[in-house]
Amino acid sequence: MSEWFKRITPAMKEFIAEQKVFFVATAPSEGRINLSPKGMDTLRVVDEHRVLYLDLTGSGNETAAHLLENGRVTIMFCSFDKTARIMRLYGRGRAIHPRDHEWPDYLALFPAEPGVRQIMQIDVATAMTSCGYGVPRLEGLAERDTLRKYWESRGGDAPEKYQRDQNLESIDGLPTGIFADQSRSAK
Repeated sequence: MSEWFKRITPAMKEFIAEQKVFFVATAPSEGRINLSPKGMDTLRVVDEHRVLYLDLTGSGNETAAHLLENGRVTIMFCSFDKTARIMRLYGRGRAIHPRDHEWPDYLALFPAEPGVRQIMQIDVATAMTSCGYGVPRLEGLAERDTLRKYWESRGGDAPEKYQRDQNLESIDGLPTGIFADQSRSAK
């Protein structure tokens, strides 16, 4: 049975902290839906209505483009251990960049990682839990260090070069805002 909530409860926060993977879903008004798996120590529950996740440089920047266009986002957590449970957070989000005033405070919430691209701020409107009885149990889920090693081996300016070459637009041609006009940070 599913249950709906208007906030992230303490029990939900605990469940989130136990998960090794989460999934982020966004979609433009027209175009491809994006669903991205995330891991590492990159998600923080700030309060009962806000989560942040540290977004590391990767092949695409779909989430940022979709959030810039319409803000809609769903985050899903799925337990793969003995407790069958799924939880979704529904809300609106935006990308926070080094030019934004929140950046230093938000970045301090995470361990230092190479290849940081942006921080996604999600304002949670509703949350839903469901059983997860059909989800298989997986033993031995462990963090990969491949992405970390990739950026560490390329040097300090490699992530920005990659972002300028590969992350300015979504696959549907929408702007991601990653290097947008810096006047926004004055807000």
